[in-house]
Amino acid sequence: MYREWAATMPATVEPRVLHLPGRWGRGDEAPLTRLPLLLARIGEALEAELDGRPYALFGHSFGALLAYRLAVQFEKEGMTAPSVLAVSGWVPGEDILAKQRAVSDMSGDELVAAVKELGLLPTGSVLAEELLRTALPALRADFGAAAQYLDDGAQVSCPVVAFAGRSDPLVVASAMGVWADRTSNFVGVTEYPGDHFYLFDHAISMQLSLQQLLQLPT
Repeated sequence: MYREWAATMPATVEPRVLHLPGRWGRGDEAPLTRLPLLLARIGEALEAELDGRPYALFGHSFGALLAYRLAVQFEKEGMTAPSVLAVSGWVPGEDILAKQRAVSDMSGDELVAAVKELGLLPTGSVLAEELLRTALPALRADFGAAAQYLDDGAQVSCPVVAFAGRSDPLVVASAMGVWADRTSNFVGVTEYPGDHFYLFDHAISMQLSLQQLLQLPT
């Protein structure tokens, strides 16, 4: 999906994709399971990329948590805040944290079933399920790290825009409105048909929305 974004973004934009340990080309590395350490490492990598140009942060699900806390962290440290924080499929609140804690404690079969319910796997796809099982340590690490989050109600000064799938079993689309409490400049929530992974089918539309918000050519 993010490769599609990179291919269709204006030439003035340089996409950067967060690639955590334990995934794809980093499969030989142990996943990071402690949220503070993960945020510190990501913060260092992002800071090294900043060169004075404006930037935006986008995160889906666990990525939304990471993007939000990075924006909070950078503002606290007096660094340049993102021009826009875009969040999808996650909200700061006890309801979703309880779900993430429950998933992180599941057995392998239960975790696969939970991910199927979120809509990541095509129905009846045996090969996809086998591939998913190889990613279980990384998925479990994500859910476990997210479950460690203690919400402090921190706000960000940048505009915040939210995206949601109307049939997302993890986050009710209407719940995304709570992001209005985290900024004085809440752009709103855009809902799309689909489940937790709705964005695979609507990546281009979401990208165009962000370009318009950032006043970039489309």
